[in-house]
Amino acid sequence: MTESSLKAIVEAALLAAGAPLSIERILELFEAHERPERTEVLATLQALAMDYAGRGIELVEVAGGYRVQVRAAVAPWVARLWEERPPRYSRALLETLAIIAYRQPVTRGEIESIRGVSLNTSILKTLSERGWIRVVGHRDVPGRPALYATTRQFLDDLGLRTLAELPPLSDLSSAHSAEPDAPRPIPSPVFARIGEDQD
Repeated sequence: MTESSLKAIVEAALLAAGAPLSIERILELFEAHERPERTEVLATLQALAMDYAGRGIELVEVAGGYRVQVRAAVAPWVARLWEERPPRYSRALLETLAIIAYRQPVTRGEIESIRGVSLNTSILKTLSERGWIRVVGHRDVPGRPALYATTRQFLDDLGLRTLAELPPLSDLSSAHSAEPDAPRPIPSPVFARIGEDQD
């Protein structure tokens, strides 16, 4: 298979997939006798990334693999293609998601303790339905409360490869202007990518 053919196949697969593709998944597109080497696929992905430099799309690596996406610089114009507005999330939901992301695995009681208020069940339901959190176990204490953690979908939607790419908590805490004794939500510029209601 020629280099240009491989590039065309990989590019088409990335555009058609609708979700990130891992290198393993890309390799599965080929029959055994025509399957390229892993290094060839990596080189093809690098070539595509260079092809997209300076254009309105980019190739990014996220937790689930590689995807082609609209560059942030042109996103406001592209968003006008859709009449419905993207979902907007409340501050309480974003705070809950941030707590789970930074403190996982965490129980509902621990989230309520950090936020200083009781947690509406619909928040956990919304986060679960969105595919951003899941139950990963139960704490070995009376009542066996569920332990929540983030998912690969959460990382993919925020354009992250790993949780280590989240900003350090020390950076976020110094930017927050809450009273010293008040519960301190965990703000994050990363979470701004998924929207927030203005209360």
